[in-house]
Amino acid sequence: MFRVQSPVNFVFGSHTISSEEGPQQGDPRGSLLVCNTVQPLLSSLASELNLRYLDVTLGGPIDIAASDVAEIAKVGGNMGLILNASKCELLAHLGVMVNDKRLQSFQRVLPSDTTLLGAPLFHGPVLDQAWADRSDDLSRAVKRLSQLGSHDALLLLRSSFSALEVLHLLRCSPSVAHSSLASFDSLLTSAIQGITNSDLSDIQ
Repeated sequence: MFRVQSPVNFVFGSHTISSEEGPQQGDPRGSLLVCNTVQPLLSSLASELNLRYLDVTLGGPIDIAASDVAEIAKVGGNMGLILNASKCELLAHLGVMVNDKRLQSFQRVLPSDTTLLGAPLFHGPVLDQAWADRSDDLSRAVKRLSQLGSHDALLLLRSSFSALEVLHLLRCSPSVAHSSLASFDSLLTSAIQGITNSDLSDIQ
């Protein structure tokens, strides 16, 4: 990491701002200040679904959503925040007609391929792939844990490998009775049995 010896001046319109002002990269207050700045704009939008924390998710009739996106682009632009269409997605079925030019520039995503904050929202290939990835991560970790002492391996298995991603999927995605859960559980059971050198029943 390089450190600048002297502050740099940023120019925005008629304003000159020193790089010493405001939070620096990695400062946890940065996200809070950004959200606080755009809160009045996002609270004024008319879409029925309005989720926001750094990223913004809008949902409702397409004409209202298009109007809200135009408002974000206009007001955000006045604050120095530019809407990056290449990172925006439009979730809609194939039969939905989109006449707004700005929405047409968004990447179109089918409902079955939709994720929100890394969690698939519907049953389909994206959810299947997410669970397959978690199983692959766990399988790879189990092979490497065999090279560690039992205590360290058990601690790492419990608190690290795939745990956070798995909890995120279980909480946010429709994973009840998903076919991959049984294989994930089986893999986890065999990993614990190998580390503890024991034969555990399903109840245990």
